[in-house]
Amino acid sequence: MSIKILYVEDELFLGKIVKETLEGRGFDVVMETDGDKVMASFKEAQPDICVLDIMLPNRNGFELAEDIRKLNNDIPIIFLTAKTQTEDVVKGFKLGGNDYIRKPFSMEELIVRIESLLHLKKEKSSSFKEDVLSLGNYSFHLNKQILSFNNQERKLSYRESELLKFLFQHRNSIIDRKDVLNHIWGNDSFFNSRNLDVYITKLRSYIKEDSSLEIITIKGVGYRFTF
Repeated sequence: MSIKILYVEDELFLGKIVKETLEGRGFDVVMETDGDKVMASFKEAQPDICVLDIMLPNRNGFELAEDIRKLNNDIPIIFLTAKTQTEDVVKGFKLGGNDYIRKPFSMEELIVRIESLLHLKKEKSSSFKEDVLSLGNYSFHLNKQILSFNNQERKLSYRESELLKFLFQHRNSIIDRKDVLNHIWGNDSFFNSRNLDVYITKLRSYIKEDSSLEIITIKGVGYRFTF
């Protein structure tokens, strides 16, 4: 069965080139040009990955990603954009985007990133068979993205959930900072590195009620999640 891609792009000439190239590599591509029609196509096609332009008529890529995440927490999302502002990159990742490619881009780069995200998704699904993980006195509900303690629940964001899962998977081992960045954000850029610092601080605050849980910073290397 071929990999199905939902590709959203309002530049018809570029869209045709990208669609035909991806199909030539064996992908099944569903293309939309209007933001208003994307969610209907998403529900009907049930794609394996989404490639979203940000500047679209009627609804932009950020709005679409937010709606997609409400329906599916696991599907990889790649943003395509001519925007270069740091705040746009940060916003895209906060809304659950997995990667961000600036225009103009090479088709080889896009294909490599698509394949990389699909590989990571496969690894994640095979690594977590249980719906609920025990973290000391906490329970982490994977599908619901909820961290619970003493009957109190905290809803995690998509990226908080992904980071906590990765830390759990490599618990009690030294985790290279670059591996975390590449796994969660797709690259180890300066902006993603700053975001990682913020997310680590958040997770530490979430698990502070159990002193046996600790996310230790190994200076110059990465982290160690112990419990």
